[in-house]
Amino acid sequence: MRLVVVEDDEGVGEALVAALTARGYDVDHQRRGAEVLAAHHDYDAIILDLGLPDIDGLEVLRRLREVSSVPVVILTARGGERSIVTALRGGADDYLVKPPRIAELVARLETVTRRASRRPRAPLDVVTRDVRVDLVAHQVMVAGTEIPLTPKEFQLVQILVERPGTAVSRQQLMDRIWGDSSAAVSRVLDVHMAGLRAKLDRPGLIVTIRGFGYRWGI
Repeated sequence: MRLVVVEDDEGVGEALVAALTARGYDVDHQRRGAEVLAAHHDYDAIILDLGLPDIDGLEVLRRLREVSSVPVVILTARGGERSIVTALRGGADDYLVKPPRIAELVARLETVTRRASRRPRAPLDVVTRDVRVDLVAHQVMVAGTEIPLTPKEFQLVQILVERPGTAVSRQQLMDRIWGDSSAAVSRVLDVHMAGLRAKLDRPGLIVTIRGFGYRWGI
């Protein structure tokens, strides 16, 4: 199982990484909310602090839940009932107050990942008209011909085809791919989207939802 500990305190973060690695986990340590928003799809579970330097952990959780069902265990110094209730209602799978007992943390991780493994999985192959998206091979075929996409262009396709026919907001796309939704990133999104549409050459396949985002046509 691959985990990420999102914790800005170097000592706490490294101690958790060491303790979990000793129990057989593959563990990364990130210090900022933007980092996990950009790379959450690389992990089987996330251990998330709330007091992060760039984005409050509750906001990180909210953005994660817009695009992913990856298990999230909150590990924080905030022990108040309001914080606990807000986090659980916001989509956290569990909540622990520092300092954690490692055996309990491991048991809770096992529980939330076991629960997640029973959830229906997204399709690995999506076919729309003469366009086929292979999410395992990272390959897009149009009328039987492979279309060369950049990594960012494929990520756009990947997010859109997870729920064909469902609108995805621009903020969701920017948060998930770049971990940011600034005006500069918004312009970058426009450039990549224009390039993707030109390569696919299938008008109406990616539908613009004015004032919101995009939808993969069905």
